[in-house]
Amino acid sequence: MALIATKGTLDWAYPPFILASTAAALGWDTHIFFTFYGLLLLKKEIPSEVSPLGNPAMPMKMPFGPKWFQNITWPMPNLIMAGIPGFEKVATSLMKKTFKNKGVATVEELRELCIEAEVKMSACQMTVDVFGFDSSEFIDGLDYVGATYFMPVARESDVCLFI
Repeated sequence: MALIATKGTLDWAYPPFILASTAAALGWDTHIFFTFYGLLLLKKEIPSEVSPLGNPAMPMKMPFGPKWFQNITWPMPNLIMAGIPGFEKVATSLMKKTFKNKGVATVEELRELCIEAEVKMSACQMTVDVFGFDSSEFIDGLDYVGATYFMPVARESDVCLFI
């Protein structure tokens, strides 16, 4: 399986690591190519937050309080979320608390699981250069490659996903 990870927000951080660790557990050779904002998922400390802007389907539920309170869906329009200073931090905290309450692994734990399962992870060298990153900012064991390296990997894959 070949995955292309292009997003670095918290809600987009989960899919590549969940899918890759699952595929590896099934015995599949798995490779993730991280490009553009997806590179943030390879940083030693993942700085991901939820971005409610442009995410109108984002259901907000409270991860605390009595069950009746936790079961209320708080539909918040993007205009309100984007206009409230610090809302991303609040939404990120709520999402992390909800995941913890539900027993979902953190992004860092899922990434470590992928590393242990020998999922191959490559950073897009062009994006590293364009954004001015230094390899010391990223986890160890990465290959820094270009699209010309990854395209044959994708072509030979039985499953190729763009996330």
